[in-house]
Amino acid sequence: MSDLNQQFEELNNTPDTTAEFDAQDIETNKVYAILAYLSWLVIIPLLVAKDSKFARYHANQGLVLAIAEIAFGIVLGVLGRIPFLGIIFGLVGGVFELACLILTVIGILNAANGKAKELPIVGKFRLLK
Repeated sequence: MSDLNQQFEELNNTPDTTAEFDAQDIETNKVYAILAYLSWLVIIPLLVAKDSKFARYHANQGLVLAIAEIAFGIVLGVLGRIPFLGIIFGLVGGVFELACLILTVIGILNAANGKAKELPIVGKFRLLK
């Protein structure tokens, strides 16, 4: 089990920019930051907490994750219709969805703990300023 914990720690060893954020902003907007990881609810922090740097940071990550899920779903939907390959792409899709679920949980935990820490893999992409 310690190997799994170590692998998780290595995966989640991403840049932490929490020190760049105002503590009051973090406390006030944690809930909105959490909502950013729940699919289409990413729109709530963009509308309600648009002036919050912390909420926008997490909204960016939630938006990138949602777009990746949608794009990958479309690709798998098309390629999954090919005979025999459909089974393979179905398995790949299952693994991808599990990975997205793990990233969502990591994002929610970071937001709930007041951390501005990049998600593994997708956290480096910026769509929002």
